[in-house]
Amino acid sequence: MLPGFGKYPFGYQPFGQPQKPRLFISYHHADDQRWCDAFRQYFGNTYDLFTDNSLLRKINSDDAEYIDRKVRDEYITGSSITVVLCGPNTWKRKFVDWEIHATLDKQHALLGIILPHNAPNSTGNYVVPARLHDNIQSGYAHWIKWTTDPNEIAKSITQSKDMAKEISKIENSREQMKRNLP
Repeated sequence: MLPGFGKYPFGYQPFGQPQKPRLFISYHHADDQRWCDAFRQYFGNTYDLFTDNSLLRKINSDDAEYIDRKVRDEYITGSSITVVLCGPNTWKRKFVDWEIHATLDKQHALLGIILPHNAPNSTGNYVVPARLHDNIQSGYAHWIKWTTDPNEIAKSITQSKDMAKEISKIENSREQMKRNLP
């Protein structure tokens, strides 16, 4: 067990113990589901670093505005940090962009994690969702490469939450994506 994180039911924390962060995981469902499952299992269940406030199943609707509102109001609102798992095609997904947008509107912390199969481009940079990139550049969001070190994840969550205290650094002016990119 890591210091400051414990295993208590229903979010209960004994007096004097910090409450585990509630996080929302944003990712490309078709390409990166196995990475999300591994992240949840390893860091959420095995090491009990966070309470997962993410969708566990698809919302049964074809109405994009309804899905956006439901995710924003029922999942992101109940979290304090959004973790964006960045595979090579994550930047093309409109719902990832919308989830980052909602996170920033709520002034929640933002952490990008570069997945192992997301190789750097010819200039040595990683391609991540544009809105996440804007906030990494502004100093509001934090990013790391994928790790299996629970201490590194715990430290990165804490660092992201500390960075999010500077709400003047939020960059959320980019127009929301209207559709997925090919």
